[in-house]
Amino acid sequence: MSGKELAIRMVMADANGQIFDHPELLMLCRHGRQWCLPRPDEVIPLPKESELFLLPGRHAVGLDEHGNTQVTEHLAVAAFLAPAHTISAHPCYESDDKAPLLPLFAYAAVGFAHGRFYVCAKKVDNDPRQQFAHIPRSRIEHHAAELTKRYPANRLVQHIINNCVARYDCPAARNFALGRFEAPLPSSRTCNARCLACISKQEETSPIAVTPQCRLTFTPKATEIAQVMEIHAAREKARPIFSFGQGCEGDPLQNAELLAESIALYRQSNGSGTINVNTNGSRPEVLEALAKTGLTSIRVSLNSARKDLYTCYYRPQGYTFDHVQQSLGIARRLGLFISLNLLFFPGISDTEEELSALSDLVGENGVSMIQWRNLNIDPEWYLDCLAQGPGLPATSGMGLTTFMKRLKRLCPWLVYGYFNPWLGETAKLTAPEPGTWQKPETALTNKEPKEIS
Repeated sequence: MSGKELAIRMVMADANGQIFDHPELLMLCRHGRQWCLPRPDEVIPLPKESELFLLPGRHAVGLDEHGNTQVTEHLAVAAFLAPAHTISAHPCYESDDKAPLLPLFAYAAVGFAHGRFYVCAKKVDNDPRQQFAHIPRSRIEHHAAELTKRYPANRLVQHIINNCVARYDCPAARNFALGRFEAPLPSSRTCNARCLACISKQEETSPIAVTPQCRLTFTPKATEIAQVMEIHAAREKARPIFSFGQGCEGDPLQNAELLAESIALYRQSNGSGTINVNTNGSRPEVLEALAKTGLTSIRVSLNSARKDLYTCYYRPQGYTFDHVQQSLGIARRLGLFISLNLLFFPGISDTEEELSALSDLVGENGVSMIQWRNLNIDPEWYLDCLAQGPGLPATSGMGLTTFMKRLKRLCPWLVYGYFNPWLGETAKLTAPEPGTWQKPETALTNKEPKEIS
């Protein structure tokens, strides 16, 4: 059902933090600068393990029975969704002049109907690897304590447990403690991008005062990394995955030689599983050495497939978007499985311009998967940064679901998801080799929503 058919009401909060729905005003949602009723394909019940946030300095806005927007005195509310869900619209609100910058989270539009909350979002992955509601906290703490006691000399084990589990409650770190799914391998203290919404380090001049995590303070040895991989493989015997490039570090390709040495040590001891690197893809020249030592896959992060929008957000230091494209093509020629970690922002990431650019990037470079992640950033701040830089898109967004369908029609081999897939040691690729793809002339028809004035 659509938001209108459900008659989803606007949600707001009072000064004491009490959340309630408005008895008359309908929920509005936001795609970029556009306000509208929720699209028929983007309203789902609030997923389990999600959270509701109050938005300070921002007044809730709803739609009355005459089709007019009404600004309330109460605070706006948003939802921070459980993993595996991608936001398709932000909440509508009117900000005070002194409204503080929102923390680095993703803010989904939320409403209320028939006794439950609804959000504008789509579930993009059925993998349960970051679901923890059924796991007692004591179980995680018990396994974490065992690891720190058993491996006191391994600084990487200590960091993952004492920082990533105990301080940040990182899902990947909790899975390492539990011995399941995907193990994190943070390795790099430095990065050659200065992302607007970097979650581990901000420049002194940044308006962002607090980051969700702190940057790694040491560089682990190859033996320490290989030991973490061996620990995880001994416990997750069915489908072990190992990933360099975590939220508590810079870009792992800055330490490419260390990665190659670590992978070689693990593979030489008959280490099995999928070895992945999450990266900005800025150093195409180091990928061959990593592939030769046993790397399976590479996940490259993007906020946009368009150079100007990418540069505005990532602010690359010593590399360009062209290097990222080169990395994708080289990775495919080397037989690596390529995912794009697409930081999706409704109304910006789902335009006609983006569809054309993204399908070209995917098709021409043999990308195998899109991971539909959320761009964790204050929505208004991001729009202002784009407006002051490359400018906002000329067309409005078509909606996440439509965008996904049209991209899949242009690139039918694409796999969609949220998490790094288990591929064994070597991926079986169906994506075209660089230089062989021909773009289809047709795509699904775009349907524009009714905009609220």
